[in-house]
Amino acid sequence: MTTVTRRNVLKGGTALVGGMAGILATGRAPAYAQASTVHWLRWTDFVPASDQLLRNEIAKECEKALGIKLNLETINANDIQARVTSAIQSGSGPDVVCVLNNWGQLYGESVMDVSDLAEALGKSQGGFYETSRAVANDGKKWIAVPWCIVGLQIAYRKSWFAEIGYTDGKFPQTWEEYREAGKKLKAKGRPIGQTLGHTFGDAPSFAYPYLWSWGGKEVEADGKTVVLNSPATVESVKFMVGFWKDAHDEGGLAWDDSNNNRAFLSGTCSATLNGASIYIEALRKPDTYKTETGGKLKDDILHAALPKGPGGQFSYHVPFSNLLMGYSKNQDAAKKFLGWIHSKDVYDKWFVSQKGFSVGPTTDWEKHKLWDDDPIMLPYKQAARTGRFAGYEGPSTRKAAEVVTKYIIIDMYAKAVQGMPAEDAVKWAEAELKKVYV
Repeated sequence: MTTVTRRNVLKGGTALVGGMAGILATGRAPAYAQASTVHWLRWTDFVPASDQLLRNEIAKECEKALGIKLNLETINANDIQARVTSAIQSGSGPDVVCVLNNWGQLYGESVMDVSDLAEALGKSQGGFYETSRAVANDGKKWIAVPWCIVGLQIAYRKSWFAEIGYTDGKFPQTWEEYREAGKKLKAKGRPIGQTLGHTFGDAPSFAYPYLWSWGGKEVEADGKTVVLNSPATVESVKFMVGFWKDAHDEGGLAWDDSNNNRAFLSGTCSATLNGASIYIEALRKPDTYKTETGGKLKDDILHAALPKGPGGQFSYHVPFSNLLMGYSKNQDAAKKFLGWIHSKDVYDKWFVSQKGFSVGPTTDWEKHKLWDDDPIMLPYKQAARTGRFAGYEGPSTRKAAEVVTKYIIIDMYAKAVQGMPAEDAVKWAEAELKKVYV
């Protein structure tokens, strides 16, 4: 091995002289010597293939295309908020954090303005869904770049519902019908599986649209006047108490977002509100997940929207957004990374790996050829168009995000299911809302 000395350089070894000349001419070190590392924190995806793609392919492409090393860290979604809070307090941590729901509104003063990225993305890809805009824009600027929306539908056992009269892919249209269907199924040892626990996705995406469907709401359009304690809300709580006892697996009070997946895949529940991860897992392992008759479970799964109530039919889908953290020492690289990974060619690979579990944050992704592959997934294609979000009838502000984070609406129903009189559960929840909004 030749020792590099001043004499070697002056004598003109071609490779070395060329390299030095390049450095001197450009005034900067070679790319490999100044490569930045971007630390991206996100949830452990319910579609494992997507995390594998990010680690094994996208990360390598990022370094090749941008000279940026991608440090991808994945954790349980329910742990993300604690990590963000700790990072902000310490002034160090991930450069980019992918948050769920409207959590980004909680950290608006601690993140960078990404309006230029978000506006360019929306303009080039068909415009954002209202849900993406509601959670990532504070009314003045974009505090996050919308990443995706996980659509929520009820996954249900086609053959079991057919046994009680719902043939040809039909599903209960009202809460009363769903309760009666669930009662019959529970009598057969096949209850509905639903969480009313402190978990990020399946609990709020059930409780909020259920409340709206009865005519209840948190606040007026001004986003300040709390109006939860209404006859409509009380009726929704009273119905829930009977619905839970008659039709549900009552252990769901303690479930997180993975318990219902396991229950459905093991054949211990007949229906559950969920992203498409149950069906995708059954597709991925067709010889593992079987029906009680030995058939492939994937062939006995259909999807349906939440039923209607006296106030209408609603949905709540789970949005994801990327925060560029204000404390980051790599803001330029992180911003460059976000622009790159959202480009159509790169994002397309991740989108395909999701198999419809997530839709893009913009409407262009509804046109993707992926939706032609499997008719069972079609209910998820335009699901994001129908969603309201937490804080209705007002905007999904920081205060609305705090209510989601404290699980106030979910706890209102859980307390009543556990024995608190409906009127008292509603009064408790309204008092908690006023602590936030007033």
